[in-house]
Amino acid sequence: MTGVLLLVNGPNLNLLGTREPEVYGTATLADVERITSEAAAELGFEVRAVQSNHEGVLIDAIHAARADCAGIIINPGGLTHTSVALRDALTGVTLPFAEVHISDVYARESFRHFSYLDDVAAVRVVGKGVDGYAEAVRELVTLISE
Repeated sequence: MTGVLLLVNGPNLNLLGTREPEVYGTATLADVERITSEAAAELGFEVRAVQSNHEGVLIDAIHAARADCAGIIINPGGLTHTSVALRDALTGVTLPFAEVHISDVYARESFRHFSYLDDVAAVRVVGKGVDGYAEAVRELVTLISE
């Protein structure tokens, strides 16, 4: 393996597969983790996954990533639009990261159009369903490998 990628999924993503399937589809969090891990393995990386509904748990995982991760793939869920602390954690560890959103946030409520991570993410993948995680892996690994 070339390295480790941290996969971070924020609040309510544990409900994938049952939560608003018309918006998020029927894939589960386990499917997301599998898709991400398979895409990473094809490129010589492994994935460590964390999901939490608690902001501090996510921040602690991001801080710990400094020790052994080459990059981070994150779907911050609702924290996208509210969390300066999450942004500070991501910029503070100085690892490149990809921001992923399953749904097209720009086609939804106006409050979802703003992201605290937008201007600091190395990669953004929005509205491509759970397959967007694999795209984020490929783009992030390309940047890491340059």
